[in-house]
Amino acid sequence: MDKQQLLNDFRHYYGHRLGRDENCQSLHYAFEALSLAISDRLTERWKRTYKAYKDTDCKRACYLSMEFLMGRTLSNAMLSLGISNVVDSAMYELGLDLEELIENEPDAGLGNGGLGRLAACFIDSCATLQLPVTGYGLRYEYGMFTQLIDKGEQVEEPDHWLRNGNVWEIERLEYKQRIKFGGHTETHLDENGNTRVSWVDTHDVFAVPFDTPIPGYQNGTVNTLRLWKATATEEFDLREFNEGDYADAVASKNTAENITMVLYPNDANENGKELRLRQQYLLASASLQDIIAIWVGRHDHDFTHFADKNCFQLNDTHPSIAVAELMRLLVDIHGLSWDEAWTITRKTMAYTNHTLLPEALERWSVSLFKQLLPRLMEIIFEINAHFLAEVSAHWPGDKARLTRMSLIEEGDVQHVRMAYLAIVGSYSVNGVAELHSRLLQQGLFRDFYELWPYKFNNKTNGVTPRRWLAACNPELAALITDTIGDGWITDLSQLKRLAPFAEDKAFRQRWYNVQQGAKQRMTNFKKQELNIDLNVNALFDVQVKRVHEYKRQLLNVLHVIHLYDRIKRGDTANWTDRCVLIGGKAAPGYYMAKRIIKLINNVGNVINHDPDVGDKLKLIFLPNYRVSAMETICPGADLSEQISTAGKEASGTGNMKFMMNGALTIGTLDGANIEIRDEVGDENFFLFGLTEEQVEDMRHHYDPVGMIAQDEDLQRVIHLIECGHFNQFEPDIFDDILLSIKSPHDPWMTVADFRSFVEAQKRVEAAYQDKERWTKMSILNCAHSGKFSTDRTISEYNNELWKLTPISVPRKTDTSACY
Repeated sequence: MDKQQLLNDFRHYYGHRLGRDENCQSLHYAFEALSLAISDRLTERWKRTYKAYKDTDCKRACYLSMEFLMGRTLSNAMLSLGISNVVDSAMYELGLDLEELIENEPDAGLGNGGLGRLAACFIDSCATLQLPVTGYGLRYEYGMFTQLIDKGEQVEEPDHWLRNGNVWEIERLEYKQRIKFGGHTETHLDENGNTRVSWVDTHDVFAVPFDTPIPGYQNGTVNTLRLWKATATEEFDLREFNEGDYADAVASKNTAENITMVLYPNDANENGKELRLRQQYLLASASLQDIIAIWVGRHDHDFTHFADKNCFQLNDTHPSIAVAELMRLLVDIHGLSWDEAWTITRKTMAYTNHTLLPEALERWSVSLFKQLLPRLMEIIFEINAHFLAEVSAHWPGDKARLTRMSLIEEGDVQHVRMAYLAIVGSYSVNGVAELHSRLLQQGLFRDFYELWPYKFNNKTNGVTPRRWLAACNPELAALITDTIGDGWITDLSQLKRLAPFAEDKAFRQRWYNVQQGAKQRMTNFKKQELNIDLNVNALFDVQVKRVHEYKRQLLNVLHVIHLYDRIKRGDTANWTDRCVLIGGKAAPGYYMAKRIIKLINNVGNVINHDPDVGDKLKLIFLPNYRVSAMETICPGADLSEQISTAGKEASGTGNMKFMMNGALTIGTLDGANIEIRDEVGDENFFLFGLTEEQVEDMRHHYDPVGMIAQDEDLQRVIHLIECGHFNQFEPDIFDDILLSIKSPHDPWMTVADFRSFVEAQKRVEAAYQDKERWTKMSILNCAHSGKFSTDRTISEYNNELWKLTPISVPRKTDTSACY
């Protein structure tokens, strides 16, 4: 771990493994050599961790997720090993800039947003808490698309993050699993006279695992993230190749590899839906086969204590097919009775829901299921029959309830309700914020809550303080450590000890200086990327997240237009300079979200080039928002926009990252905003907007046109859009946005919250003009962010659901055993 050994290893890999010398100008090889040297140190601890888990025969948890938005690995690995300064010094001795090497690493963008980033934070905390948890996901060849902006429009380019390979992963061909698709089922009697089902004539693919080490924070533990890649069972059909039919000869190979080629295909058409179902089944089947193979290797075919030693956390509805697949493996492959298998399944599966939007819950047509996964469909029908009998016994004669709760949704086309399958097959169902969990119980899953109230619980999300404060904001982390010690890195509740220092003027000045430095770094970052100058003394007003109507980037833009209108009318007395920064990707098929991105860019183009505006106001769209970009944006934000329609955001984790770094929040009473406000106090939070109950009450008489008519400021904003001021040479392109704003059926109620939002922003301006007050509020936001660490979230999962025993990993032991 010392500098000289790191230099020796770096030189060895650079000169021998990579075959480079001092004449090589590419930083990529230096990055790779350094990563290999650090990977060696992770691997040693990885093997010791595996041995410790095996020797103790401990209970284990598996975290199944279709997304793991890992970002970059190098800086996190150095932090976790405690060698950041040593490596920096070693690279300096070689004339290399460590920051440039870190920037050379591509983001592992295997997720669409908060869901995948949460999964990454969770497995970081599991390793830091020394819990035996393995993450299971898919190794997409192409991650979240690269977003370009062309004339204000989003353009998607492939994100081939594996173009140069992945130095951190290890391919484990010996653990590949066979995955079945298609075919049909046949019934027969086994040697004991029991009826058994065989799934035959299938079109199989292999799932090959690639393992990535997940280090805990300076504790010797290194857990595993296992990502599956789909491959063909045969490279190609040699007979067809010899006959000259080259395309068909490799067709099965291409079909197999397509399964894990692209993150979340567009499922607007049947081919896209089929591919997405294939992805979900491959993840569930390969992961469960992997766990069962480990079990059988150690316990033969005795599953008596399987449920005591294993549990599976389903990250949202995507992996819910695992319920039916575990039943198939236990009944069809390992010969358990239905009742034995169902008991094990219900004791091992736990389901986390991440959405209040019914349209976001997975539903698959029965016909597609029968075609692609015929045995799974039979199992789901049988699960449903047993379940409806249970419902009927509880509510005799209530046919309406049976229809509502059935796993099969009737209609012109029958559908499988995957969220319901997850609830029925799990021992736990949790939401991810107190409001979200309550709304699940009272609304979306009310029938199930009335049947099984003991299953439902809340686990408010969090973020890892290692990446989202210690690594991304080292100057602020150093100030905190200098003030209260470094215990906060693994116990974020210790940040409360900062609160008294908010009254210390000298400390406030140090805090302010650190934040201004972070703003300057973000300014430099955006100058390189966008060639635009930002006024570092302006209020940095930031909204970065997936672009969706319920997240209301549109409301933010309406407020910006209002500020622009004020400037043009000369209403600038007591003005607060503001830079509004909006970033995020819209799903490729989401028309309205892409229109909103176009509006943001057009409005920004007008404002930023208007000499009357100058530095008073800037509107910048940040293209290609991703994890590594957030690591620069988050420390430099003054104000965090969390302005979703109340009752729509499950939790939100961006709000937690900003709070942890001292940004103040303007937000509705939605998702985790409620708990953030409870922690920091109303006086340190800018609240606006309707509550969830008020939103529901207003739906029956919502009149946005009437509200616009009564608000002169909003009238002028709407007029500027309607008259084409922001699209003089692109007529009518924002008509659909205007229609949605004015519609009495607008589910996001943008107009209803406009006036309250404007008034809250005035309070923001008044607070920002008082530097001492704002800095004090910033310190208190950071000081009260301790609840929002994933260490707390994972501890709750473990204490209440998983019941795992933390395993200490010896610092030195025999590492000859293979992992």
